[in-house]
Amino acid sequence: MNERLIKISAPGILCLSKDDTLEILDKDSVSAQSSRFHTEFLNSTRLTEKQDNVSTKLRIQTGLSLFNRDNTHTGVCLVTVKAYPQLFEWFFVLGTEVFAQSDALWVCRIKKYLIQILGLLENMNRQVEQSPVDLALEYIYTNYSNKINLDDLTHSAHINRVSLNKMFKERWGCTAMGYLQLYRLQVAGDLLIHTDMSLDEIARSTGFEYDTYFIKQFTAKRGISPTSYRIISREHALSL
Repeated sequence: MNERLIKISAPGILCLSKDDTLEILDKDSVSAQSSRFHTEFLNSTRLTEKQDNVSTKLRIQTGLSLFNRDNTHTGVCLVTVKAYPQLFEWFFVLGTEVFAQSDALWVCRIKKYLIQILGLLENMNRQVEQSPVDLALEYIYTNYSNKINLDDLTHSAHINRVSLNKMFKERWGCTAMGYLQLYRLQVAGDLLIHTDMSLDEIARSTGFEYDTYFIKQFTAKRGISPTSYRIISREHALSL
């Protein structure tokens, strides 16, 4: 790729930009699925319920590092055995939505899955070791949309609660469950800006059992309600 020799083994993911040039020199039982989206499609959103999709400055930032090209970014993404089933499911549902276009929110769901996929890949490829914290992080990035308790994280990290929370505080300044909450809210913020999903849909997609609890937690951490955050972010993007 770009006159640089790279090797990909299954399961693997290759992130290509429009500027990349690819030539296959050697292959063995190669079989792959691919997805491609136009920039304007990814950047468009509805500003109000009555307006059609318009192109704005609302660029999806999640996953951009995967498309950088330098000594550390080759476009080949790490995929672990534990993360692969979740990634496969997200890719499968994303592809199904492209063909089915089942309702007016099909574009939003595609963006949701892209944010989830690229976020998981980006976070996993930032990890340089497999410490107990990294193992717990992998579990969070892969399963945050599901119900998670501290026992799940300690089991994934093979360490007790006290030690895990101590290591999280040293690295992130919060407990393991506190980090999970912050990550869920980070993904929720992206979905608020880039999709027209309802607050209930966003809450369920990011692991919050009720939209009222999601609204309470988001407002407490951001100092602004989810709805106000969505409106202000889009109005600011339109004015740029």
